[in-house]
Amino acid sequence: MPKPQRPGSVRRMQSVEESTTPLPARYLKPEDLVELFDLPSVETVYQWRRKRTGPPGFRVGRHLRYDPAEVARWVAAQGRQVA
Repeated sequence: MPKPQRPGSVRRMQSVEESTTPLPARYLKPEDLVELFDLPSVETVYQWRRKRTGPPGFRVGRHLRYDPAEVARWVAAQGRQVA
């Protein structure tokens, strides 16, 4: 039997197609992206935003947030790009 998750916790994604657990229904923080993608630091997320290479985010006051559906679309698009 799977272990129940704490409310608001985020699981690491293997890929959009392989993921059996959907992304949370709440908006994601930059720290959530660090955990999802196993990034070295939150600064990587901010660099993606400055370079416009990461998932689209938006501001709520001074806080940066990401729509889980947009993050999933961005991940799917990354799989289609040629290296």
